[in-house]
This record gives sequence, C-alpha cells and structure tokens, in this order.
Amino acid sequence: MAKSLRSKWKRKMRAEKRKKNAPKELARLKQALSLDKKGGADMADLQDVATVIPADKITKQSDVEMSEQQQQEEDDGKMEMDAKRSKATLLDEHGQYPVWMSQRQAKKMKAKRVTKKTGKVKKKKGIAW
Repeated sequence: MAKSLRSKWKRKMRAEKRKKNAPKELARLKQALSLDKKGGADMADLQDVATVIPADKITKQSDVEMSEQQQQEEDDGKMEMDAKRSKATLLDEHGQYPVWMSQRQAKKMKAKRVTKKTGKVKKKKGIAW
C-alpha cells in the first residue's frame, strides 16, 4: 500500500522539512553535548531538549532501592510460587492447569498422562480417506 499520490506528497514534504530543520537540530545537539566552540551549554537551554537530573541524585536513589530489595530478599527467603503444583504434570491440588496454559497444551498433557497410566493410545477423531 502507501502508493497513493497523497502519501507520496506527504513523504516528499516530510523529507523537505527534515532538510530544512537539520542545521538547527544539529546546532542544538552540539550545544547540548557542549561540543560547540562556546564551551558549556546552559541548563535552561538543555531543558527543552532533554530532562536534566544531577548524577549524584540518581546514584543515591539507586543505592536506596538496592538496599530495600536486599532486605526483602532476606525476609522472604524465596519467591512466592505455587508450591502445590506438580512439576511433571503442571496440575495443582484441584487438578487445574495453570492460567497461562492454552487448551490445546492442556489437552496434549492430558493425553500423555492417560497413555502413561493405561498404556492404550486413544484414536483421534478425524476424516478417514
């Protein structure tokens, strides 16, 4: 798709707009990266380009978050999991499969379980040619 005259015109005009704005964009980027000959870039000018947060503030926040996570891990010991679920069959104590399992997967698991128990393979319904 996207071959109509309107889309071609819009694509052309967007390309021209990029050409027109490229020098201004490059100048702002150089100023933000302080690669310009003037030296340092003002924080006020950078505010409209990107969000400016001091590095020491970020490191303090990450240290506090890490210490909280370590305390939680020590208190809990292990993750909360469905401990009453069989690892081989994935059935819980009520005979239910997990929520994330599709009906087709559950059907396959049940077929495996039944054939193991009885030793007989149940024929699939279908058209015989």
